[in-house]
Amino acid sequence: MIYYLNGKIQFKNDKTLVIETNGMGYKVFCSAKTLENISEGQSVKLFTYLHLKEAEAELYGFLTQKELELFEILNELSGVGPKTAMTLASLGSLVKLKELMEKGELPKEIKGIGKKKSQKILLELTGKINEIKIVKKTAETDEALDGLVSLGFSKQIAKEALCQIPSDIQTTEDRIKKALEIIGKK
Repeated sequence: MIYYLNGKIQFKNDKTLVIETNGMGYKVFCSAKTLENISEGQSVKLFTYLHLKEAEAELYGFLTQKELELFEILNELSGVGPKTAMTLASLGSLVKLKELMEKGELPKEIKGIGKKKSQKILLELTGKINEIKIVKKTAETDEALDGLVSLGFSKQIAKEALCQIPSDIQTTEDRIKKALEIIGKK
């Protein structure tokens, strides 16, 4: 897998660019936003996604890892291909994209997304956003759990205390403090 390319831009047009790395030129598809921020002759580092088709391989390039990660999430949605995912990823974040879709304000360059497809993508995006929130909360809960266990409490007692904490308490430190209060009352 090619994770990134670091080199000099030899050529660009409205959809692709050619980046030279170690004497080889790689054709990379980029969003209009990315292409606006790059000029021929400039040295850049592009994070890439290699898309394999039956008869060919295509590289998609992004200026940041965050944009690449967003692209990968969008590319997994049913009915969204890599070119559409690339354009959608250039809009910012999942939350921003969801807001634009709810308002019906997707940019004109995003072709092939009508009302039905937009609703389907919006539904899947909502699920992805909720999934990401759960993963973040689980990671935070694990940190709080680990902290309590390192203080000498059993996992069972720590888990019971963490389950009683109100959802408005977000940071690991605050969760541990509140859990200690709960354990202290028992």
